[in-house]
Amino acid sequence: MRILFVSSEAYPLIKTGGLADVSGSLPAALRELGADIRILIPGYPAVLQNLINTQPLATMSGLPYIESATLLLGEMPDTKVPVIAIQCEALYERDGGPYVDSHGKDWDDNPLRFGILSLVAAQLSCEDSPVSDWIPDIVHCNDWQAGLTPAYLRFMDQVRAKSIFSIHNMAFQGTYSAEWVSKLQLPAESYQMHGLEYYGRMSFLKAGAYYADAIATVSPTYALEMQTEAYGFGMQGLIASRSHEVHGILNGIETHEWNPAADPHIAKPYDDKNLVGKKHVKQALQTQLGLTVNDTAPLLGVVSRLTHQKGLDMLLEIAGPLLEKGCQLAVLGNGERELENGFKSLAVRYPQKVSAVIGYNEPLSHKIMAGVDMFVMPSRFEPCGLNQMYGMRYGTPPIVTSTGGLADSVTDTNTQNLRHNTATGFVLKSPTAHELLNTIEHALTYYADVKTWKRIQRNGMRRDLSWKESAGKYMELYSQTLVKK
Repeated sequence: MRILFVSSEAYPLIKTGGLADVSGSLPAALRELGADIRILIPGYPAVLQNLINTQPLATMSGLPYIESATLLLGEMPDTKVPVIAIQCEALYERDGGPYVDSHGKDWDDNPLRFGILSLVAAQLSCEDSPVSDWIPDIVHCNDWQAGLTPAYLRFMDQVRAKSIFSIHNMAFQGTYSAEWVSKLQLPAESYQMHGLEYYGRMSFLKAGAYYADAIATVSPTYALEMQTEAYGFGMQGLIASRSHEVHGILNGIETHEWNPAADPHIAKPYDDKNLVGKKHVKQALQTQLGLTVNDTAPLLGVVSRLTHQKGLDMLLEIAGPLLEKGCQLAVLGNGERELENGFKSLAVRYPQKVSAVIGYNEPLSHKIMAGVDMFVMPSRFEPCGLNQMYGMRYGTPPIVTSTGGLADSVTDTNTQNLRHNTATGFVLKSPTAHELLNTIEHALTYYADVKTWKRIQRNGMRRDLSWKESAGKYMELYSQTLVKK
């Protein structure tokens, strides 16, 4: 089965969030199951720099505004999964990130940049593809940036591939002015309620959700949640109307990349049989971050986008009482200015108890995940989340809300679950600051019981968090979609 996996980011080529982790690891797992898979990605500078064994593949012509672009075929530096990069200096080779400039402002031509990504994906999936010796059976489009691909396919001739649209977060919808419909060479008939029109604008996300042959999302619970008003962000009616074609498949993680027994970023390796090394990692992290080195002080960790969605304003609200009780806090992330400033101010008020590193730092994220005692992730909604799984993998019980993939992956600690050796973390009953404080205090009572705490740690570390089961479900979905009429 030939699969074209379309994504705007993929680790380790380029990363801004969880989409990159999924796009880097899921294709590798699918390949292990026998899929002939290629990733399609924009040729950002980091992508062109990090790809290996690159060679020209084809020239795409007749594209809006840019006329043509070069396709390069290369490989992932770690898994050797084939990658097709769209090389176009005018669109992708800039300072800044994939979506924003160096000042954090969205690129004005993002609809063109990701419209081209979608159009190239569609053209590669037709009989007259310029890459005639490799035409996919399935084009798997990820998030709004690839959302126009199913729309293009619907209106093209000689289409060979079926399309699957994966929604990683309903909140990001790629909505732009209606003038982009014609600018991106989409037919006027696509711009209607039964199409990509969305409250007088065009939406990349709606295009994918409406025109794709099947819809996937990143956890079973989120597949249900996004059909409700609370989590559907205005598109719950469309998703609900296709509920029989919506498939919730829980994300896995790259267990070779995230492995405390062989992680090059941490001070000492450890595993579920011998947790002694985790104490050394904690001491090294405390030293690096300027925190008081104290084995027994409960060290709480955050690695996250600092946004309202992630619920970290609730942590700021209750941080004082926790710190007064002897807790420490290590924060890594960036996002909303108010939250960034809030955690920086907290670090000033509580020197040697709080560290706030604003930015993205992959090695430090591994050190925090391994070195802290508990990982705090009180998201108001979370389609899947990966960090709670990294926490379990590293013997760092997560503290989460019962939503989306958090509900599907973390088992609350209580007497019954401890008896059955299934307890892996602590689950808030509701997303409020009061409930977060109660849940952390509840976790601290278990932390004080060393023997029980190790049981919780080992339960999480022994969970199968790999892509193996989920990749198999994707292969089943591809097969089902191929036979649809």
